[in-house]
Formats: sequence, C-alpha cells, structure tokens
Amino acid sequence: MKHIVVLTGAGISAESGIKTFRDADGLWEGHDVMEVASPEGFARNPELVLNFYNERRRQLNEVEPNQAHKDLATLENNYKVTIITQNVDDLHERAGSTEVIHLHGELRKIRSTQNENDIKVWEEDLKLGDTCEKGYQLRPHIVWFGEAVPMIEKAVEICYTADILVIIGTSMQVYPAASLIDYVQPNTPIYYIDPKPAMSNNGKVTVIAKSATEGMKEMLNLLS
Repeated sequence: MKHIVVLTGAGISAESGIKTFRDADGLWEGHDVMEVASPEGFARNPELVLNFYNERRRQLNEVEPNQAHKDLATLENNYKVTIITQNVDDLHERAGSTEVIHLHGELRKIRSTQNENDIKVWEEDLKLGDTCEKGYQLRPHIVWFGEAVPMIEKAVEICYTADILVIIGTSMQVYPAASLIDYVQPNTPIYYIDPKPAMSNNGKVTVIAKSATEGMKEMLNLLS
C-alpha cells in the first residue's frame, strides 16, 4: 500500500471558519502574535495568554471539518496516510484521519510549565492557579515562537517514507515545517494545493492553485 504524507497549514482550517494570522498583518484575533504566542508574552501577561487560548479552544466547538478534511480521511481506504499539520485544531481527527502529527501542538491539550512531557487532554478553560501534580502552573500545549518543535524529527522520518507528498494550505515560509519538502525521496511526486501557491509547476511538483476543498477534488481525480 502506497504511503501518502500530507503537510497541512492554516489554509485548510480557514475554510472551516478558523481565523489565521498569516493574511492579517501579523495579528491573530486582534492580538500581536508575540503577545499571545511566545514565552515572553506568557511571562509578561499569563492571564491574557491563557484567556486567548481558552477562546480558541471554545471556538473548536463552533466549527466542523470541511470537505478537504473529509477527503483526506477517505484516502485511508486505499492508502496509508500520515498527516503532518501545523494546525493546532482537531479537525483532521474529527474528520476521521487516524494518523496525525501536530508540529505546533494541540488546543485540546495542556502541559506543565516545568515539564514539557507532562501533557494532559484539557477541554475546559485553563486559569491561573491550575497546576500540575507538582504544583507548577499549567500552560497551553502549543509550540510558541522561539521554542523547539519536538515532533520535527519524527516528521522528517515520515517524509523519508513518502510515496506521494501532498501540501495543502501553507505558505511554505514557516520553518522548520517548510523544510520537510526537502526530506522526501528524489522521485517522489508532490502535489501543492494553495490558492496563492509559493512554488510553481515543475517536473516534480504539480501545483493546484485552488482552495483546499476544490484542490482536493482535483487531486483525487489525478490519483484515480
């Protein structure tokens, strides 16, 4: 069974109504991203940061996976599929995908500020004073700017095994995620779906300059 590796970014979730900061002057839901997505921002104003992610977590209850998420899940009927996503939502899982690697963390998880491996599923609001068993404040399980990306090595290993690489809804400008394209085997076909693609067609890359939902329809036809 061929192995399809899929790299997804904000563009696929945007069609479900999840706002991104890529196209909005660096603001995320009205906040400077460094105030809500950096260790320094958390140190300055932890309550602001906790409330910001509480709102994002609650927003997940108001959105649903779109057709692109669902189409990726149905690929598992005929292929081994691994999704490597920069997104912190759970829309891939809710659409039915069974193997999802979150490079930048997950909104529905939290972790200890003292031990990054002390991770728990968390559905409710997280507040100042919520602590791990050792008494340290809990924080969102999100990879902030300036922090290491712990899942990147596993993602690299997965890309080595790809028979087909699909890239959806990402500007290919956020590192280290953007470097993953360099780790597929030389003859691996690549499909790049984005309405404003950051690369052009060549012998290796097939560019589909469409939204995630429309682009997935076209890619499924190309694979069939």
